[in-house]
Amino acid sequence: MQNSLSQRLLVALGTCILILSSWFIAPTAQAVNNPELLPEIVTPVVDLANFLPTLQEESLIKDLENFETESGWKMRVLTQYDRSPGRAVKNYWGLDDKSILLVADGRGGNLLAFSIGDDVYELLPRTFWIELQTRFGNMYYVREHGENNAIVEALNSVKSCLQKGGCNVVPGLPREQWILTLISSLIGGIILGLAAIPRKKGQLVAWQWALIISPLWGILFIAFGIGPVVTRTSDWLPLFRNVLGFVLGVVVAYLSPTFSQSTTSET
Repeated sequence: MQNSLSQRLLVALGTCILILSSWFIAPTAQAVNNPELLPEIVTPVVDLANFLPTLQEESLIKDLENFETESGWKMRVLTQYDRSPGRAVKNYWGLDDKSILLVADGRGGNLLAFSIGDDVYELLPRTFWIELQTRFGNMYYVREHGENNAIVEALNSVKSCLQKGGCNVVPGLPREQWILTLISSLIGGIILGLAAIPRKKGQLVAWQWALIISPLWGILFIAFGIGPVVTRTSDWLPLFRNVLGFVLGVVVAYLSPTFSQSTTSET
């Protein structure tokens, strides 16, 4: 019994010594700072990962320089894969409150990351940057369009929003997102149609039930079906299709008892 207790005390003491020694022996973690990776000539695009073809890189450099001259917003691009210049880019580019740094790194799950100045958040909120990153930086978009086009399209979205005084959401409605809004509209219509089915003899529409459940189908149709469309595009066709899907869901769900009764009578 005493031997067992002694062994436990020795194990506990040894563990404490190892933990304390790791605290004192382990080197202090420092932020990455490799200015030698940056070119001597200051350029708005540093393509260390070679994501951008030469002609596209030259065109992007001119475009960003002209945009900075016209608007005063400083947009910079850094691509990296194996090594990173780290915080050396802050002095290299003189990043300030009106700066936007896009970092494209192919090692993570998402290609794009952004470092934003405080003044930019007044026009483009944090939710905008999250949506921008997930739309253009996800692996499916990058696989289909390439790293270079993902970078350029993300920059074009930022520039267009800054030129018109800000955006709460990323302009444009991808097909995948529109399909989700259409499904939401259709489900909202089905819920409304089921709620409006008459429950009393001689009743044409159960308006009370439709109003009671209005928060549910209203959120699905208006907030998730119509809202993302009208805030991201002025094209009327996606909006028309979502409204049509909502109406179709209402009609099908409302007439479903009639269909079931006719089927039963035939049987």
